[in-house]
Amino acid sequence: MSLLRNSKVGIVSCALAASVGVAALSGTADAKVSAHAASISINSFTNSFSGMSVLKPIVAAGTGKIAAIMPDTTSSTRYTEFDQPDIKKALLAAGMPASDIITPQNAQKSDTTFMTDVKADITNGAKVILIDPEDPGTGVEAQVYAKAHGVSIIQYDRLSSGKGAVDTDPYVSFNNVTVGQLIGKGFVSCAASWLKGTEPQFIEMHGAPTDNNATLFTEGYDSVLKPLEKSGKIKLLQNTAGTWNPTTPKPDALDEFEAAYQATGKKANSAVIPNDENGAPIITWLKSQGVKADTFPMTGQDATLTGLQNIISGYQCGTVYKPIYKEAGAAVALAIYLRAGKKAPAGLENSKVTDPSSHKSVPSVLETPEWVTGKTMSMTVIHDGFVKASQLCAGSYKADCTKYGIK
Repeated sequence: MSLLRNSKVGIVSCALAASVGVAALSGTADAKVSAHAASISINSFTNSFSGMSVLKPIVAAGTGKIAAIMPDTTSSTRYTEFDQPDIKKALLAAGMPASDIITPQNAQKSDTTFMTDVKADITNGAKVILIDPEDPGTGVEAQVYAKAHGVSIIQYDRLSSGKGAVDTDPYVSFNNVTVGQLIGKGFVSCAASWLKGTEPQFIEMHGAPTDNNATLFTEGYDSVLKPLEKSGKIKLLQNTAGTWNPTTPKPDALDEFEAAYQATGKKANSAVIPNDENGAPIITWLKSQGVKADTFPMTGQDATLTGLQNIISGYQCGTVYKPIYKEAGAAVALAIYLRAGKKAPAGLENSKVTDPSSHKSVPSVLETPEWVTGKTMSMTVIHDGFVKASQLCAGSYKADCTKYGIK
């Protein structure tokens, strides 16, 4: 009997030891995942995406596909040139199987197409979708649909606001008030240089009024410009309604600018413009009116090739450069945590943004933008590979590049 009893004890002891061993292995695995989790932050993202490799244990812990839907190709070329390819690069660098990546899509400014893509992605096995809709109402519709189907949403670049918005869906963008402040400060500095003591009498333009980002840009540059208006150092002549349509469909940014310029009696000598795409046709029109280089201060955003060329040739003061690889990397990292059902580390989810409709706090990842001029182009957009010097310096822009030492 004692031998039997001892055998049972031995069996129990072995089972217990095995159980403890499994628990220890599990604990080791969890610790490994936690260690990797702690090592990712908003400072982890580079244009090589090499830092994404620390997420491989999180990828291994999750299942399902990740998708991304961008808004259009007209308000900015950045979505097709950078966001879509960078999102895919980041996913692959993090170890996501190609079969679990739904190729980033573009809704081409159609709300119907956007929702069709959302539904198709969910049917195709998406567990997380990065959404950047043209219209905030479409974003809310996508949030509600995804939630009903057990799919996580990341609000990419734009906040979806309005009745029914899911404020627990995290938001990834750049600090858009800071974007506006950079535009305002860049304008003031440039006007002082180009206008040589003449009072800046300017037209203030805006992005689409339905876009919360446009509201934040305006908040940013108004925080710089309004105190100067009150003190009489600069003069606002006209405000426009706002649009992200550079030339089509009408009414577009060029239409708005021409109407505002005529309303000033052609006295406006400068303009605050929220992005490069809206500014490009306006610059072309000003040239046709005989405006010379370095005489009509204008601003921009997105560091498009056209915008950068307008800067070095003296028709735009500067542009807000948003290293898209940082935004794409951060959004992908967050998506990988959501796919694995894990909470993102505090170093990644670094902020909160207030939904202007519900007034609730939205967990956010906010990256930092930069103001770029001809003098800083080499060390920013060229250094990062955001644009190639061979593209920037093509044709008539070769002499402008030589002036700024861009090669």
